[in-house]
Amino acid sequence: MTRPNEPKDAYELILNAIDIGIYRPGDRLVESELAERFGVSRTPVREALQRLETQTMLTRDGRSLIVSSLDHNQMAELYEVRAELEGLAARLAAKHASVEEIKVLHSMIEEDRKYLNQPRELSIANRRFHRQIHLASRNRYLVQQLEMVHRSMALLAETSLAADGRGEMALAEHLAIVQAIEKGDAASAEKRLKDHLSFAFETRLKADAGEIGAGES
Repeated sequence: MTRPNEPKDAYELILNAIDIGIYRPGDRLVESELAERFGVSRTPVREALQRLETQTMLTRDGRSLIVSSLDHNQMAELYEVRAELEGLAARLAAKHASVEEIKVLHSMIEEDRKYLNQPRELSIANRRFHRQIHLASRNRYLVQQLEMVHRSMALLAETSLAADGRGEMALAEHLAIVQAIEKGDAASAEKRLKDHLSFAFETRLKADAGEIGAGES
């Protein structure tokens, strides 16, 4: 039986499966298998796949759809756009974040320490932290754009937080960002957020080059 909101559910279920690594770049997505896995009919799955292809989350390989992957230039472009947008979010958060939102950000950092030896879980927690800053910007259009950017981050097969010592460094960087937001120092919040992403990008490049153990900040 098809639920009224099933088409949306199929899209969100597939997108989330890519996001958490059930389906990774290069994996083939088969309509019938997805319908069986998620317990939905094939029509909303087909519509969801078409939507994801339009959003370049999936690409054609002959008659098959596979999860897209990002080459070096695409990754660099993604980090560049992300840094600018997230820097703006941090700047606006420094102006608009409430006391309660800042307390939540601090509590997230402390809570995330338990994931230091669990890169995948830390990556998920990291996205929650960044989204909290996005929301604190009080700019719905910026939040929407950042959701698109973070969706594309799922196409990076490994998390930079898996590199030795990167998790601890990332949390220290998170704390510096929150402290700047707490002080209302917009320029510092923006700079610290951009520096944070620059370090993450550098870590990923080194991992790809084999300089450090592979294993998103």
